[in-house]
Amino acid sequence: MGSVDPQVVFVVSRDRTRASLLAPALPSAEVIYVADAETLLREAHVKPPQVVLLYTDTPGVPLAQVLPLLRQRAELAGTHWLAVGTQGLGALLAAGADALISDTTPTEAVATQVRTMLGRAQQHHDNQERVAQLQRRMDTWEHEERIRDQLVHMLVHDLKNPIAAVMGLLEVVEDDTRVPDDSRDLIKVARDETQHLLHLAVNMLDVRKIQAGKMNLRRELMFSPMFAEVIELARGDVGSGLRDRHVRVEVEPGLSPASADPEILRRVMANLISNAMKHTTTGGVITLIVRQGKEEVQFLIRDDGEGIPAEDIPNLFAAFEQSRLTLHGRFDTGMGLAFCKLAIEEHGGTIFVESERGKGATFTFTLPLGQDSDDEDFAELLN
Repeated sequence: MGSVDPQVVFVVSRDRTRASLLAPALPSAEVIYVADAETLLREAHVKPPQVVLLYTDTPGVPLAQVLPLLRQRAELAGTHWLAVGTQGLGALLAAGADALISDTTPTEAVATQVRTMLGRAQQHHDNQERVAQLQRRMDTWEHEERIRDQLVHMLVHDLKNPIAAVMGLLEVVEDDTRVPDDSRDLIKVARDETQHLLHLAVNMLDVRKIQAGKMNLRRELMFSPMFAEVIELARGDVGSGLRDRHVRVEVEPGLSPASADPEILRRVMANLISNAMKHTTTGGVITLIVRQGKEEVQFLIRDDGEGIPAEDIPNLFAAFEQSRLTLHGRFDTGMGLAFCKLAIEEHGGTIFVESERGKGATFTFTLPLGQDSDDEDFAELLN
């Protein structure tokens, strides 16, 4: 390891012997004699000291005039200033001196005061080093985060078009009457998996957007018929696998209007329906309920599938933490549920799950009712 530079102490005085007497009492520091204020200004720039003794009898420009200038220098931010004398101490204190001491104080007592200041200066230096290190880490993290966001954004946008093209081609082939039935089943599976891949990519992008505060909601006042329409669209987004399940939809009529982004709500419902489908077998029952709460509209997505292990529930809505114990053995990143949580909370609502292993699960989320500012829109819609 390299040697550590000693701390520097300036003795600004008309008498050089003061520095000579102090040096032996501070063997771990470099004590430098400075003759006047002009020399102090120059030397402090060349070799920043940790402690400066300012003797009031120093000739030339008064030290009280240059001290404010010195204290403004960034490289002297951790320097401690000790005013020494019997007269003129008030001016140095007003100019920014950290402490006062008489020039008749014994050398050892002065050295003790200087050692205390050196300790504080070292602590300041260490703190600055830690702050600088943390700042470098933060800068590195922010740089990596920006690159990660750019890569995710590029990846998703580069994937969306070819995936959509593949889905379109598979639909064309599936509808072709010349395709044998056994091949048609394989094509259906391929189309469903392609749609699942598209959902994963889009969810990944949206989770990053919400985390970065870049998801701008386009809120509308939504009523019972609109909720039913959103659910129907979400069912279509899930894919053909839903045909093997019994889906029940119960939307309470006359619901108070909720403030929500219909497109985001559709995405949330599609993710939760898809999740229910993955955890149920053929012939399973998925129930979708929209009902009135006290100060919100409640949405329940209930299935009679395998349920969720109790130990998985606390981290269920965190990306990459979704339960892996699905009936169909499909690996899932958990981005879908992470998106649901972030999107609902962005709306000002809440989401949670209740489940018992082997007895299905119920996902419940809420949306706040329309605010007073929406009263005019509400009246308009009623008319």
